[in-house]
Amino acid sequence: MAFSLGLSLYNLGARPEGVQNAPPARPGGSVVWCHAPDEALAPMLELARRLIDEDGVTVLVTCAGAPETEAIVQPPPLDFPRDVAAFLDHWRPDVVVMGGGELRPAMIHAATQRRLPMILVEARAPWIGRAGFFPGLVRSSLGAFARVLAVDEASGRALRKAGVEADRLMVTGRMEEPSAAHPHVERDRASLAQSFATRPVWLAADVAQAEEAAVITAHREALKLAHRLLLILVPRDPGRADALARAMEAEGWRVAARALDQEPDGETEAYIVSDAEYGLWYRLAPVTFLGGSLVGEGCRRNPMETAAMGSAILCGPKPGPWAPAFGRLAAARAARMVGSGADLAQALGDLLSPDRAARQAQAAWAIASEGAEVTEQVMGMVRTVLDGDKL
Repeated sequence: MAFSLGLSLYNLGARPEGVQNAPPARPGGSVVWCHAPDEALAPMLELARRLIDEDGVTVLVTCAGAPETEAIVQPPPLDFPRDVAAFLDHWRPDVVVMGGGELRPAMIHAATQRRLPMILVEARAPWIGRAGFFPGLVRSSLGAFARVLAVDEASGRALRKAGVEADRLMVTGRMEEPSAAHPHVERDRASLAQSFATRPVWLAADVAQAEEAAVITAHREALKLAHRLLLILVPRDPGRADALARAMEAEGWRVAARALDQEPDGETEAYIVSDAEYGLWYRLAPVTFLGGSLVGEGCRRNPMETAAMGSAILCGPKPGPWAPAFGRLAAARAARMVGSGADLAQALGDLLSPDRAARQAQAAWAIASEGAEVTEQVMGMVRTVLDGDKL
């Protein structure tokens, strides 16, 4: 693999000052190293979860930061020879899975020198994250990967133009993202579904206190279109449940609170519940508003978990850390984005049509489900390497 001049110039770059913390001890057995830039983090975490659960291997994920995971999470080494060498000396990975479009030439070269099999997934148009002229470095870096899996045709064309041969390149689409299918007690679901009978139901999940008024107003407006509509409301702060129930009752609402073992009847307009049973609420509500996204710090719940349960999604302008997922859902008309409380009321009214809600929920489910085959492909490649075979 000819890195030569371009790599030499790249390695002359100024190394940032600073001390990196000592890493934890390397566990025994095989280690799969997954390097995940932000745009590839969610699918790489799902890959890590499945490798840990299904194969029992240790997975090291390098990224800027990640939600709670069973994988070992570390910052990536600085992309300079001595930093990468120290990192590889410590972790001694058996296979490297890199994601996204940014290439890290020092890392790639060091792995190549150690004959580590490398796979590039979620691959996009390649680029190098350091200013300068590095002749041939993109081509030589891409040449180190045994397999390159592009996210779409445009990325595939860019990778072919950059020098990836046809026998190493596959346009597979995206990998699977975590959807965290929440468990539920089927007896409770069946009982509540029977009590709801044919009533339309919507869920307002993880609602911040500042959003409560907008949710209640949207429910009031929607009741004009469907007078038997039931709101299932999950306050972000569980301690707000009692005060919220009392405040709504003072305004004339007929409220039931699950914390008080109250069950909704045919006259109940709002059912206030806890966040411990999302698997139950997603399955009962054809429409879900994801709270925190309208007014507050941003959405905290992964929209893919809602999509995987077959509930149509409403979201405000603050997606929080889930912007890429919301972008995919919105592009497929699988989520409805609203800009204000008034927009929420209108969007909710539109989705009271069972056909519209079902179409949007089906589109969301398709997005949540896609990529499983791609993840299986990558897992197969990793297993091939761990079994001692070549890709």
